[in-house]
Amino acid sequence: MLLIPAIDLKDGHCVRLKQGEMDEATVFSEDPAAMARHWLELGARRLHLVDLNGAFAGKPKNESAIRAIIDELGDDIPVQLGGGIRDLDTIERYLDSGISYVIIGTAAVKNPGFLHDACGAFPGHIIVGLDAKDGKVAVDGWSKMTGHDVIDLAKKYEDYGVEAVIYTDIGRDGMLSGVNIDATVRLAQALRIPVIASGGVASMKDIDALCAVEEEGVMGAITGRAIYEGTLDFAAAQARADELNGDLG
Repeated sequence: MLLIPAIDLKDGHCVRLKQGEMDEATVFSEDPAAMARHWLELGARRLHLVDLNGAFAGKPKNESAIRAIIDELGDDIPVQLGGGIRDLDTIERYLDSGISYVIIGTAAVKNPGFLHDACGAFPGHIIVGLDAKDGKVAVDGWSKMTGHDVIDLAKKYEDYGVEAVIYTDIGRDGMLSGVNIDATVRLAQALRIPVIASGGVASMKDIDALCAVEEEGVMGAITGRAIYEGTLDFAAAQARADELNGDLG
């Protein structure tokens, strides 16, 4: 079970939102590159970056902060990035700069042809991000609900060749209310590709619950507010996950 620290970027700072509300941002660091180094030193084996301004604007907005993080980390661990990625040129630029995986969210729902093209052009590097509430997908930084069923969409994208699906329960994200295990497992069981859980990781109890369903296809979990506010000790949590699942890292 891979625990993936999140670094959400807003105006060049590392922040966390509550339920995707930009005016509910808490700044945790004004030096995202130093924060990335911090998580690496605590044993992170992958990082999750989100360009929040980019997600709302529909184009990259925090590239300088992202580049600083990549420069800081070098080739030490893979980095996955989402937010405002709407064209193949942007994907190519990010991959060339050292990003390992590009996450396509809103654009996958609004323009599935773009996702299909991206998977064909950059095989092994495309992750789709599906944000849902009550089983229905949301877009545009969670500001709009669609009628799309999350499992139906995920199965379609699996056929395109995406590497993994990040599933976020937007009712729980940033709320420290616990992971929606049931919904995450339902999605993982319907797919052949791995699912990464996101939203609501709050305590060691969530780590135990996630590890118990890893064999269903849940390969990891993104954690943000809990590790910044201290309700979850990241290093202890990853050690616990390794112990439960027999992975020595």
